[in-house]
Amino acid sequence: MSGTSLDGIDAVLVDLSQPKPIQLDTHYLSFDGALKSDLLALHLPGHNELHRAQIIGNQLARLYAAAVAPLLAQARLSIKEVRAIGCHGQTIRHCPEHGYSLQIGNAALLTELTGITVVSDFRNRDIAAGGQGAPLVPAFHDHMLRHPDIHRVIVNIGGISNLTNLPPHAAPSGFDCGPGNLLMDAWCMKHTGKPYDSNGAWAASGKVLPALLEKMLNEPFFSLPPPRSTGRDLFGMAWLQGKLEGDERTEDVQATLLELTCMTIAQSIRQYCGDAKEIYLCGGGAHNQTLFSRLAALLPDSSVQTVNVLGVDGDYLEAIAFAWLAQQTLHGKPGNLPLVTGAKHSCILGAIYRNS
Repeated sequence: MSGTSLDGIDAVLVDLSQPKPIQLDTHYLSFDGALKSDLLALHLPGHNELHRAQIIGNQLARLYAAAVAPLLAQARLSIKEVRAIGCHGQTIRHCPEHGYSLQIGNAALLTELTGITVVSDFRNRDIAAGGQGAPLVPAFHDHMLRHPDIHRVIVNIGGISNLTNLPPHAAPSGFDCGPGNLLMDAWCMKHTGKPYDSNGAWAASGKVLPALLEKMLNEPFFSLPPPRSTGRDLFGMAWLQGKLEGDERTEDVQATLLELTCMTIAQSIRQYCGDAKEIYLCGGGAHNQTLFSRLAALLPDSSVQTVNVLGVDGDYLEAIAFAWLAQQTLHGKPGNLPLVTGAKHSCILGAIYRNS
């Protein structure tokens, strides 16, 4: 998995032979600054972008393969013992309103480099059926983290934040809430040179700017009913710059961005998740103590914890989800939830690049 945060690759080895997935081993491979800049540039129209996208897609495939090798070495497994790789690829455009979502990563080359069958392109089958193609992880959360009697909400705070609503004795639902870490990370890099605000310390040193927050919350996306999904196509630095007067203290902007993330998550839960008793966080944002504390304060009637207390690794949960989705594809089973994505029907997701 390499997600909207553009920080690197999460590789996880998963045993799916039991009812619940078992995480066997993990490996993380970071992106260098040049690759991150190249990927960010592809989110906007530019010179020779089709050629650049293909070249970078090949580069990503080589990096994905470079993440697989040490993962298998750590676990002392051979490629023959791996059924498949579920590879989400790197999203550079997410435009379900135009009938497509584009992930690059050259799955055919990844198959060739690793000698392992690859399942990729998970989103476009759902979009073809009228859905948003996202979020896809709620189906996995429902399989992995549902409680028979307790109303749970799983909140994934990556570049974009999304939630999965798991009411007992009722169908799951889920949708994108809004920006997770991507705007905070981009602002932090621009003004401090650091890739992220560790523990939200910089945000904690500033003050929320009410007028700026109101401008941000007036974004029409936040008023859309589910199903809904979003990405850098909307919530990029250009969006943020368009809200600024130019004389704000940088730490106050960071504090306001953190408040935006927390408020849009909390509002989503209050509006669509009713009497949820337990809220579990995963993704990079779960490590941000300032964000964690503020979210807990906004949701005083619910317990807020990380998914790690449930015995799963929140940093690799999304990567595990795409291993599970790959298995669904190979077994000819649907991987989407129409109530979540808005598709007309359930679909078998993904394209399969077989090794033999």
